[in-house]
Amino acid sequence: MTNVLSMTLKTWNAATEWPLTFLSTVFLIVYAWQILVQPTGVWNSVAELSMNLLWVVFGLDYLVSLWLAEKKWEWFKHHLFDLLIVLLPMVRPLRVLRVLTALSALHRTSGMALRGRITMYVGASVTLTVFIGALAVLDAERYAPGASIKTFGQALWWAFVTITTVGYGDYSPVTSTGRLIAFVLMLGGIALIGVVTATLASWIVDEVSAEEKTEVSITREELEEVTRRLERIEYKLDNTEVPRQ
Repeated sequence: MTNVLSMTLKTWNAATEWPLTFLSTVFLIVYAWQILVQPTGVWNSVAELSMNLLWVVFGLDYLVSLWLAEKKWEWFKHHLFDLLIVLLPMVRPLRVLRVLTALSALHRTSGMALRGRITMYVGASVTLTVFIGALAVLDAERYAPGASIKTFGQALWWAFVTITTVGYGDYSPVTSTGRLIAFVLMLGGIALIGVVTATLASWIVDEVSAEEKTEVSITREELEEVTRRLERIEYKLDNTEVPRQ
């Protein structure tokens, strides 16, 4: 407890980001196993207990981070998403969204160019969001009256067309939870498309800028070469006697 008291928010995040990444991965594996395999009896109880314990760990991480933050109100305002996930136990599919915060560890990984980190972050986010959304909507819709999403393949296809904002309409959620998941996926898709567009625009600007710098560099070299030739000609003229008439 003394060590926690002496920590800052930065050191707490640095110390916990990889353990939380591991626990988030475990959470996702248990959640996926529970939905796809549908264990019964003691194994289902073990899965529920495991996810509840992991959720407690995530909740403690949120409380400790809030406590260590110097500007608590500012930190609170910028982490409302984390608070919602901690406070919504009644909406079971939303629990697995906590695994997305584990991507912050990859996002802060050093030794890679900024654009490379963004590309990796977006790619991992899209993959995880589609997979998690498919699991969540399958859990919510599978046994609902009139549901069209009854298999993981159908759920995966629905999640993909939803996050890309295409929305073919061949599969659609009929439950309130399923529609809430669709809303989250659509918002996530819009945000990810914005990031991809910004990254592509940045790459194009950098390429054009690099090309312009190359052209300017070549022009300067040519100008300098012409200047040197003129100086040599001028020197020769100054040192050459004009023949007498």
